[in-house]
Amino acid sequence: MEAVIRKVQQGDANTLAYIQTESWKAAFAGILDAETLEKCTDIDRATAMYQRLLDENKGNGYLLSVDGTPHCIAYWDTARDAELTGKAELICIHSLPENWHKGYGSQMMNRVLKDIKENGYSEVFLWVFRENYRARAFYEANGFALTDTSKPAFDTEEVLYSKRI
Repeated sequence: MEAVIRKVQQGDANTLAYIQTESWKAAFAGILDAETLEKCTDIDRATAMYQRLLDENKGNGYLLSVDGTPHCIAYWDTARDAELTGKAELICIHSLPENWHKGYGSQMMNRVLKDIKENGYSEVFLWVFRENYRARAFYEANGFALTDTSKPAFDTEEVLYSKRI
């Protein structure tokens, strides 16, 4: 199976939204309450968000396809939190569940970290739901370390991970 990663472009909004919402449904079913999960996985809302990002050329987005079929997305940008100014933020990395644990997420992570470093950043961080143990294991396997920082998110809590690059 051949994996190809490219920058996102106009025309990708539907694909980006589909991968994100399907990933959220699979990953967060036991973490978020059903009403919150349904609202957050509204395909029209997600499509509009990605279209806005594409129209405004906001962030650095990537799409990984496996044998020509879109599978994984990732976005990074400069920190959104004022106390983390000067650092890069991995805003999202989502994969369709049928290809989890096949190495595609790691390929995407390597590409994103390379891009972040090439853009002059020496540290990257990300927020993840405390109860998202599968994702936390993935981030730890990719060299991210849990910090002491957390914040409320939806009806649960997010924890902050950081990595020097």
